[in-house]
Amino acid sequence: MRFCAFTHAGAARLGLVDDGEVFALPEGVTLRGLLEAGDDSLQSAGQSARWAGELVLPIDGLVLRSPLPDPPTVRDFYAFERHVATARRSRGLEMDPLWYEQPVFYFSNPYAICGPGDLVAAPAGSVELDFELEVAAIIGRRGRDLVPSEAGAYLAGFCIMNDWSARDIQRREMPLQMGPVKGKDFATSLGPFFVTADELADVHSREGFDLTMTARVNGREYSRANLAELYWSFEEMVAYASRSTEVRPGDVLGSGTCGTGCILELSAVHGPDAYPWLQPGDLVELEVDRLGLLANTVAEPGTPPTPSD
Repeated sequence: MRFCAFTHAGAARLGLVDDGEVFALPEGVTLRGLLEAGDDSLQSAGQSARWAGELVLPIDGLVLRSPLPDPPTVRDFYAFERHVATARRSRGLEMDPLWYEQPVFYFSNPYAICGPGDLVAAPAGSVELDFELEVAAIIGRRGRDLVPSEAGAYLAGFCIMNDWSARDIQRREMPLQMGPVKGKDFATSLGPFFVTADELADVHSREGFDLTMTARVNGREYSRANLAELYWSFEEMVAYASRSTEVRPGDVLGSGTCGTGCILELSAVHGPDAYPWLQPGDLVELEVDRLGLLANTVAEPGTPPTPSD
Protein backbone atom coordinates (compact mmCIF):
# COMPACT_ATOMS: atom_id res chain seq x y z
CA MET A 1 0.00 0.00 0.00
CA ARG A 2 0.96 3.61 -0.52
CA PHE A 3 -0.09 6.40 1.86
CA CYS A 4 0.15 10.17 1.72
CA ALA A 5 -0.63 13.07 4.04
CA PHE A 6 -2.49 16.17 2.92
CA THR A 7 -4.64 19.03 4.17
CA HIS A 8 -8.37 19.09 3.39
CA ALA A 9 -10.86 21.67 4.68
CA GLY A 10 -8.26 22.89 7.14
CA ALA A 11 -7.59 19.47 8.66
CA ALA A 12 -4.54 17.24 8.32
CA ARG A 13 -5.50 13.90 6.80
CA LEU A 14 -3.86 10.62 5.91
CA GLY A 15 -4.95 8.80 2.78
CA LEU A 16 -4.49 5.61 0.80
CA VAL A 17 -3.15 6.30 -2.70
CA ASP A 18 -4.50 4.08 -5.45
CA ASP A 19 -4.54 4.67 -9.22
CA GLY A 20 -4.34 8.45 -9.04
CA GLU A 21 -6.88 8.80 -6.26
CA VAL A 22 -6.57 9.31 -2.52
CA PHE A 23 -9.01 7.53 -0.21
CA ALA A 24 -9.03 9.59 2.97
CA LEU A 25 -8.82 7.93 6.36
CA PRO A 26 -10.87 9.42 9.20
CA GLU A 27 -9.74 12.70 10.71
CA GLY A 28 -7.20 12.24 13.49
CA VAL A 29 -5.72 9.02 12.05
CA THR A 30 -1.96 9.36 11.59
CA LEU A 31 0.72 7.11 10.18
CA ARG A 32 2.58 7.01 13.48
CA GLY A 33 -0.63 6.10 15.28
CA LEU A 34 -1.31 3.24 12.89
CA LEU A 35 2.24 1.95 13.24
CA GLU A 36 1.99 2.04 17.02
CA ALA A 37 -1.37 0.24 16.92
CA GLY A 38 0.12 -2.97 15.55
CA ASP A 39 1.09 -5.01 12.52
CA ASP A 40 -2.31 -5.18 10.81
CA SER A 41 -3.46 -1.63 11.43
CA LEU A 42 -2.02 -0.15 8.24
CA GLN A 43 -3.60 -2.78 6.01
CA SER A 44 -6.93 -2.62 7.81
CA ALA A 45 -7.08 1.16 7.73
CA GLY A 46 -6.20 1.28 4.05
CA GLN A 47 -8.74 -1.35 3.11
CA SER A 48 -11.46 0.32 5.17
CA ALA A 49 -10.82 3.69 3.51
CA ARG A 50 -11.03 2.13 0.05
CA TRP A 51 -14.22 0.22 0.81
CA ALA A 52 -15.96 3.11 2.55
CA GLY A 53 -15.04 5.67 -0.08
CA GLU A 54 -16.35 8.48 2.13
CA LEU A 55 -13.84 11.02 0.82
CA VAL A 56 -12.05 10.27 -2.45
CA LEU A 57 -9.91 12.98 -4.04
CA PRO A 58 -7.73 13.16 -7.16
CA ILE A 59 -4.12 13.24 -6.04
CA ASP A 60 -3.22 15.86 -8.66
CA GLY A 61 -5.33 18.41 -6.81
CA LEU A 62 -3.77 17.89 -3.39
CA VAL A 63 -0.92 19.64 -1.60
CA LEU A 64 0.97 16.78 0.02
CA ARG A 65 2.72 16.91 3.36
CA SER A 66 5.20 14.61 5.06
CA PRO A 67 3.48 11.29 5.75
CA LEU A 68 5.42 11.06 9.03
CA PRO A 69 5.84 14.57 10.48
CA ASP A 70 6.45 13.33 14.03
CA PRO A 71 8.89 10.40 14.16
CA PRO A 72 10.06 9.54 17.68
CA THR A 73 13.67 9.29 16.49
CA VAL A 74 15.70 9.90 13.33
CA ARG A 75 18.89 7.92 12.72
CA ASP A 76 20.89 8.59 9.58
CA PHE A 77 23.30 5.90 8.44
CA TYR A 78 26.37 6.03 6.19
CA ALA A 79 25.67 2.93 4.12
CA PHE A 80 26.71 3.64 0.50
CA GLU A 81 30.36 2.72 -0.03
CA ARG A 82 30.66 4.79 -3.21
CA HIS A 83 29.68 8.01 -1.43
CA VAL A 84 31.89 7.32 1.58
CA ALA A 85 34.92 6.45 -0.55
CA THR A 86 34.56 9.53 -2.77
CA ALA A 87 34.06 11.88 0.15
CA ARG A 88 37.08 10.50 1.98
CA ARG A 89 39.25 10.51 -1.15
CA SER A 90 38.47 14.21 -1.66
CA ARG A 91 40.06 14.81 1.76
CA GLY A 92 43.10 12.70 0.93
CA LEU A 93 41.90 9.76 3.02
CA GLU A 94 41.62 6.06 2.24
CA MET A 95 38.62 4.03 3.37
CA ASP A 96 38.75 3.29 7.08
CA PRO A 97 38.62 -0.51 7.63
CA LEU A 98 36.32 0.10 10.61
CA TRP A 99 33.59 1.28 8.21
CA TYR A 100 33.25 -2.30 6.97
CA GLU A 101 32.70 -3.64 10.49
CA GLN A 102 29.45 -1.88 11.46
CA PRO A 103 26.81 0.35 9.81
CA VAL A 104 27.39 3.58 11.73
CA PHE A 105 24.83 6.39 12.11
CA TYR A 106 24.17 9.65 13.88
CA PHE A 107 20.97 10.92 15.48
CA SER A 108 19.21 13.81 13.76
CA ASN A 109 16.34 16.04 14.89
CA PRO A 110 12.77 14.61 14.89
CA TYR A 111 11.39 18.13 15.43
CA ALA A 112 12.73 19.41 12.10
CA ILE A 113 10.80 17.21 9.67
CA CYS A 114 9.69 18.91 6.45
CA GLY A 115 7.34 17.69 3.76
CA PRO A 116 7.04 18.03 -0.01
CA GLY A 117 6.61 21.62 -1.06
CA ASP A 118 7.98 23.11 2.15
CA LEU A 119 10.44 25.98 1.86
CA VAL A 120 13.81 24.98 3.31
CA ALA A 121 16.69 27.33 4.09
CA ALA A 122 20.23 27.13 5.35
CA PRO A 123 20.47 27.84 9.07
CA ALA A 124 21.58 31.29 10.15
CA GLY A 125 25.26 31.83 9.48
CA SER A 126 25.55 29.25 6.70
CA VAL A 127 26.19 29.88 3.00
CA GLU A 128 26.92 26.29 1.94
CA LEU A 129 23.55 24.55 1.77
CA ASP A 130 23.53 21.02 0.34
CA PHE A 131 20.98 18.29 -0.33
CA GLU A 132 21.47 14.57 0.30
CA LEU A 133 19.62 11.97 -1.76
CA GLU A 134 18.55 9.13 0.53
CA VAL A 135 15.82 6.58 1.25
CA ALA A 136 14.38 6.24 4.74
CA ALA A 137 13.12 3.01 6.28
CA ILE A 138 10.33 3.34 8.85
CA ILE A 139 10.15 0.93 11.78
CA GLY A 140 6.80 -0.80 12.31
CA ARG A 141 7.38 -2.95 15.41
CA ARG A 142 9.06 -2.62 18.76
CA GLY A 143 12.24 -4.67 19.08
CA ARG A 144 15.56 -4.99 20.86
CA ASP A 145 18.84 -6.76 20.13
CA LEU A 146 17.64 -7.94 16.73
CA VAL A 147 19.71 -9.87 14.22
CA PRO A 148 19.60 -9.08 10.47
CA SER A 149 17.77 -12.30 9.61
CA GLU A 150 14.76 -11.21 11.71
CA ALA A 151 15.04 -7.44 11.31
CA GLY A 152 13.22 -7.35 7.97
CA ALA A 153 9.95 -8.05 9.75
CA TYR A 154 10.38 -4.76 11.62
CA LEU A 155 10.49 -2.66 8.43
CA ALA A 156 7.03 -1.20 7.86
CA GLY A 157 7.87 0.79 4.75
CA PHE A 158 9.97 3.39 2.99
CA CYS A 159 9.98 6.97 1.76
CA ILE A 160 12.38 9.43 0.15
CA MET A 161 14.58 11.41 2.52
CA ASN A 162 16.54 14.62 1.99
CA ASP A 163 19.12 15.10 4.75
CA TRP A 164 19.73 18.82 4.24
CA SER A 165 23.26 19.84 5.24
CA ALA A 166 24.99 23.12 6.07
CA ARG A 167 28.48 22.13 5.01
CA ASP A 168 30.34 25.14 6.40
CA ILE A 169 28.85 24.58 9.86
CA GLN A 170 29.41 20.83 9.60
CA ARG A 171 33.05 21.40 8.62
CA ARG A 172 33.65 23.30 11.86
CA GLU A 173 31.89 20.67 13.97
CA MET A 174 33.47 17.46 12.71
CA PRO A 175 37.05 18.02 13.96
CA LEU A 176 35.63 18.17 17.50
CA GLN A 177 34.37 14.58 17.06
CA MET A 178 30.85 15.41 18.27
CA GLY A 179 29.13 16.02 14.96
CA PRO A 180 27.30 16.41 12.79
CA VAL A 181 25.09 18.56 14.99
CA LYS A 182 23.91 22.03 13.91
CA GLY A 183 25.12 21.36 10.40
CA LYS A 184 22.30 18.83 10.04
CA ASP A 185 19.50 19.32 12.56
CA PHE A 186 17.70 22.27 10.96
CA ALA A 187 15.71 20.32 8.32
CA THR A 188 15.04 16.79 7.09
CA SER A 189 12.49 16.23 4.32
CA LEU A 190 10.42 13.03 4.19
CA GLY A 191 7.85 12.11 1.56
CA PRO A 192 5.87 12.39 -0.56
CA PHE A 193 4.61 8.84 0.04
CA PHE A 194 4.99 6.11 2.61
CA VAL A 195 5.21 2.83 0.68
CA THR A 196 4.75 -0.40 2.62
CA ALA A 197 7.57 -2.93 2.46
CA ASP A 198 5.50 -5.58 0.67
CA GLU A 199 5.14 -3.23 -2.31
CA LEU A 200 8.89 -3.49 -2.93
CA ALA A 201 9.37 -7.23 -2.42
CA ASP A 202 9.68 -7.88 -6.16
CA VAL A 203 12.61 -5.46 -6.55
CA HIS A 204 14.61 -6.61 -3.54
CA SER A 205 18.17 -6.92 -4.80
CA ARG A 206 21.37 -7.77 -2.98
CA GLU A 207 21.63 -5.41 0.00
CA GLY A 208 18.88 -3.05 -1.12
CA PHE A 209 16.22 -2.64 -3.78
CA ASP A 210 16.53 -2.21 -7.53
CA LEU A 211 15.19 1.35 -7.55
CA THR A 212 16.72 4.22 -9.49
CA MET A 213 17.47 7.33 -7.42
CA THR A 214 17.90 10.75 -9.03
CA ALA A 215 18.32 14.34 -7.89
CA ARG A 216 17.72 17.50 -9.91
CA VAL A 217 18.41 21.14 -9.14
CA ASN A 218 16.39 23.60 -11.23
CA GLY A 219 15.66 20.80 -13.69
CA ARG A 220 19.30 19.78 -14.19
CA GLU A 221 20.13 16.23 -13.19
CA TYR A 222 22.82 16.20 -10.51
CA SER A 223 22.67 12.64 -9.18
CA ARG A 224 21.84 9.15 -10.38
CA ALA A 225 22.28 5.95 -8.40
CA ASN A 226 20.44 2.79 -7.41
CA LEU A 227 19.23 1.71 -3.98
CA ALA A 228 20.65 -1.75 -4.70
CA GLU A 229 24.13 -0.21 -4.35
CA LEU A 230 23.84 -0.18 -0.55
CA TYR A 231 26.76 -1.86 1.17
CA TRP A 232 24.85 -2.23 4.44
CA SER A 233 21.29 -3.55 4.11
CA PHE A 234 18.34 -2.01 5.89
CA GLU A 235 18.08 -5.24 7.88
CA GLU A 236 21.65 -4.74 9.10
CA MET A 237 20.89 -1.12 9.94
CA VAL A 238 17.84 -2.12 12.00
CA ALA A 239 19.83 -4.78 13.84
CA TYR A 240 22.64 -2.36 14.67
CA ALA A 241 20.22 0.37 15.76
CA SER A 242 18.53 -2.09 18.14
CA ARG A 243 21.71 -3.27 19.81
CA SER A 244 21.38 -2.91 23.60
CA THR A 245 18.38 -0.61 23.13
CA GLU A 246 15.00 -0.48 21.40
CA VAL A 247 13.66 0.52 18.04
CA ARG A 248 10.00 1.57 18.11
CA PRO A 249 7.21 2.15 15.60
CA GLY A 250 7.74 5.33 13.62
CA ASP A 251 11.51 5.44 14.07
CA VAL A 252 13.27 6.68 10.91
CA LEU A 253 16.44 5.05 9.60
CA GLY A 254 18.03 6.97 6.73
CA SER A 255 20.23 5.11 4.27
CA GLY A 256 22.83 7.83 4.08
CA THR A 257 23.76 9.57 0.84
CA CYS A 258 23.93 7.49 -2.31
CA GLY A 259 26.89 7.77 -4.67
CA THR A 260 26.83 11.20 -6.45
CA GLY A 261 23.94 12.12 -4.12
CA CYS A 262 25.10 15.51 -2.81
CA ILE A 263 26.90 18.67 -3.90
CA LEU A 264 29.77 18.03 -1.48
CA GLU A 265 30.70 14.88 -3.37
CA LEU A 266 29.99 16.26 -6.84
CA SER A 267 32.01 19.45 -6.32
CA ALA A 268 34.93 17.44 -4.95
CA VAL A 269 35.04 15.42 -8.18
CA HIS A 270 34.01 18.01 -10.79
CA GLY A 271 34.83 21.33 -9.13
CA PRO A 272 32.72 23.89 -7.26
CA ASP A 273 31.95 25.92 -10.38
CA ALA A 274 30.14 22.96 -11.92
CA TYR A 275 28.17 22.23 -8.74
CA PRO A 276 27.77 25.36 -6.58
CA TRP A 277 26.04 25.38 -3.21
CA LEU A 278 22.28 25.82 -3.21
CA GLN A 279 20.89 29.35 -3.37
CA PRO A 280 17.51 30.89 -2.46
CA GLY A 281 15.01 30.11 -5.18
CA ASP A 282 16.62 26.80 -6.20
CA LEU A 283 14.23 23.90 -6.70
CA VAL A 284 15.58 20.57 -5.42
CA GLU A 285 13.79 17.45 -6.67
CA LEU A 286 14.62 13.98 -5.36
CA GLU A 287 13.00 11.08 -7.18
CA VAL A 288 13.07 7.35 -6.45
CA ASP A 289 11.29 4.67 -8.45
CA ARG A 290 7.97 3.72 -6.78
CA LEU A 291 8.56 6.16 -3.90
CA GLY A 292 7.64 9.30 -5.81
CA LEU A 293 9.10 12.79 -6.19
CA LEU A 294 10.10 14.92 -3.18
CA ALA A 295 10.51 18.59 -4.10
CA ASN A 296 11.51 21.58 -1.97
CA THR A 297 12.40 25.16 -2.80
CA VAL A 298 15.30 26.89 -1.05
CA ALA A 299 14.40 29.99 0.97
CA GLU A 300 16.52 32.82 2.36
CA PRO A 301 19.02 31.71 5.04
CA GLY A 302 17.58 31.49 8.53
CA THR A 303 13.96 31.12 7.36
CA PRO A 304 12.14 28.39 9.31
CA PRO A 305 10.81 25.56 7.10
CA THR A 306 7.39 26.68 5.87
CA PRO A 307 4.71 25.31 3.57
CA SER A 308 5.16 26.93 0.15
CA ASP A 309 1.43 27.32 -0.43
